[in-house]
Amino acid sequence: MRDATRPFAPTDLYWNIPLTADPAPVNTPREKPDTVAPLAFHRRLPDYAVTPLHDVPALARRLGVGQVLVKDESRRLGLPAFKMLGASWAVYRALRERLPTLGDDWDDVAELQDRVAPLRPLTLVAATDGNHGRAVARMARLLGFAAAIFVPAGTVQARIDAIAGEGASVDVVPGTYNDAVRRSAEMAGERDHTLVISDTAWPGYETVPRWVIDGYGTIFAEVETQLAERGQPSPDLVAVQMGVGALAAATIAAAATMRPRPHVIGVEPDTAACVLASLRAGRPVAVPEPNRSVMVGLNCDQPSPVAWPTLRSGLDLTVAIPDNAALAALGLLAKAGIEAGETGAAGLAGLLALRSSDEVRRRLGLTEASCVLVIATEGTTGAKGTKERKE
Repeated sequence: MRDATRPFAPTDLYWNIPLTADPAPVNTPREKPDTVAPLAFHRRLPDYAVTPLHDVPALARRLGVGQVLVKDESRRLGLPAFKMLGASWAVYRALRERLPTLGDDWDDVAELQDRVAPLRPLTLVAATDGNHGRAVARMARLLGFAAAIFVPAGTVQARIDAIAGEGASVDVVPGTYNDAVRRSAEMAGERDHTLVISDTAWPGYETVPRWVIDGYGTIFAEVETQLAERGQPSPDLVAVQMGVGALAAATIAAAATMRPRPHVIGVEPDTAACVLASLRAGRPVAVPEPNRSVMVGLNCDQPSPVAWPTLRSGLDLTVAIPDNAALAALGLLAKAGIEAGETGAAGLAGLLALRSSDEVRRRLGLTEASCVLVIATEGTTGAKGTKERKE
């Protein structure tokens, strides 16, 4: 484990708030997202439980703030990552669109399985390098559907086996993740018997990825309740890891409803800083592949088209960090008893990289009394070298 006491400077950063001592964000709040509906849905799925919100004083001391809260997504709906939230909600919304009589007055997944029987035979399709595809496959198994999951060449066998273990067929596509997406997109036209559930958008396919983002809102609905039960106000800052930006878009949407609105920092690997590059260019751009960060869930070459407008208007600061910052954060979380992979530790890693900057503290209004929220998005998978994307 790397020495967590060493300072790790960010490789690059991009500000989206003006050079002023006033920390008030310039982004205007939007309409409150409907987090209640996804939460009510998720509560009826097997293995639902509110994930822990840890208060970690040791991290607060290290970062020089009053409180660090860690939302622990290492186990979510029976899987080792938060992805099931977005995948399950998107599947459900897509099924309701295809079967308007489905309704929402079912009590459990067994009843839901009976309700969707008229749609069989049906195959749920996704491109993935691991967690999203496994979540789609899990939903297919729960509902009595087939699943066809496309993975890029080089995906490690442990991830392939986990997807296959859900009863899905797994097709290894020559080339990159983008090649796997293209292969899944080819099946989108086979409407009668297939349903593509992608968390990445392409022209003409944008609704389902938006539902994926909406599904992640359950995280923040739970946080709101957990803070209220403790009698605490909203955090002053949220640090969120970014791949194509789906989770970050959900974070920004939630932050826009909080009073006062917290600042939002987006964190990327310095070898795959596609959001930072896009913000600097003023439009979505791609960074060169292959992306080989140990933060494998963030190895993305361009932001999601559906997430991009929210990222552009809602991120206050975007920071690119080296791998050693993620490894340091991983060790600190482990010492606090929190299981996380490198991707899951990336939000904290971004704060570690910024902690010695007086300018960052001044412009974000951070003090020794500030409350910071980070999200540990995954547990340890034992599958280093994979390229699971799209946090």
